[in-house]
Amino acid sequence: MGCFPCFSPRRREASSRIEDGGGSRSHSRIVVDSPESGKKASSTGVERSKSARKFTFRELATATQNFKEANLIGEGGFGRVFKGRLDSGQVLAIKQLRQDGFQGSKEFLVEVLMLTVLRHPNLVSLIGYCAEGDERLLAYEYMPKGSLEDHLFDLSPNKPPLEWNTRMKIALGAAKGLTYLHDVASPPVIYRDMKAANILLDDDFNPKLSDFGLAKLGPVGDKTHVSTRVMGTYGYCAPEYAMSGKLTVKSDIYSFGVLLMELITGRRAFDSSKIRAEQNLISWARPFLNDRRKFLQLVDPSLQGRYPPRAFHQLVVVTSMCLQEQAHVRPIIADVVVAIDHVASQPYIAEPSYKAMNSPHSSSPSARVASAASRGGGVGKGLGCR
Repeated sequence: MGCFPCFSPRRREASSRIEDGGGSRSHSRIVVDSPESGKKASSTGVERSKSARKFTFRELATATQNFKEANLIGEGGFGRVFKGRLDSGQVLAIKQLRQDGFQGSKEFLVEVLMLTVLRHPNLVSLIGYCAEGDERLLAYEYMPKGSLEDHLFDLSPNKPPLEWNTRMKIALGAAKGLTYLHDVASPPVIYRDMKAANILLDDDFNPKLSDFGLAKLGPVGDKTHVSTRVMGTYGYCAPEYAMSGKLTVKSDIYSFGVLLMELITGRRAFDSSKIRAEQNLISWARPFLNDRRKFLQLVDPSLQGRYPPRAFHQLVVVTSMCLQEQAHVRPIIADVVVAIDHVASQPYIAEPSYKAMNSPHSSSPSARVASAASRGGGVGKGLGCR
């Protein structure tokens, strides 16, 4: 089952995608729990009861001021994303797919079908679409904080780094979104594109998975995997999938492990600007993962020591389990959620300054000792793993 014995409680996107140009088609029926009624909702296509709005090209062009460069908020291999405002005042993120033939049209169709059926607080909401002539556009809810990538890498001097507690909030929310895809949808949905650029954030840094053009229905019946050509982003793909094209939900677990490593280190999954030995994040991190005495060499320097050591070590253990080379050894996503929830329940609390500690309004010494204990003062005893 892939459990965790260590825990007692249960910039703009410049993606280097690995394209397949095809892949097997699936005629499986998607069945999910309807969040509105608690009943099962099913579809072999776009459900009328939840159907996305069909926009005209003119409506979306007007909303973006004719795709004005000033409204450009993202760009990648799929096309460009613009901020737009409808006549009603509703603000949208409008993705204009590149007009480059079959693959773009296929991803457009997959995304419309997936996001019309799948609904969860940690999945981005599809508002509507446009398929007019050669134009293919998707309109989503607007996420004001942009992507996780925008807040984790290549920060400008005046932009503060993500705090530890915010990172754990994002990790937990992303894991919950993946749990919905793996455990609620039937057959399970394999996301296949977990990466920092696809984790969008609202004003309170609540994360939502986006970009479902590569999503695939998982195996059903006696099948153990889905065979398909390899697609994804370099640095995130699970080794067995990259080598054989055999796709399972455990492929997503590996990609999620890479995302956790990015949150831990502040490094990209692949960074060509670094020396050769450090370009691939997981290859660079392996020696530290395999030696607990070296765990702290993974920590993002921008955190400047502002993280709870015990919880940090626990997160590294979770990440290491997700990154196991053999797929069957990796945990299931439900267990990952339990583990990250446990890590997040031990937030970093800044130590008060010496001056504040000795002010007349500071808490009593006994209260301060109790507070330190509640934050996990006995970190030297380790994780309690057997």
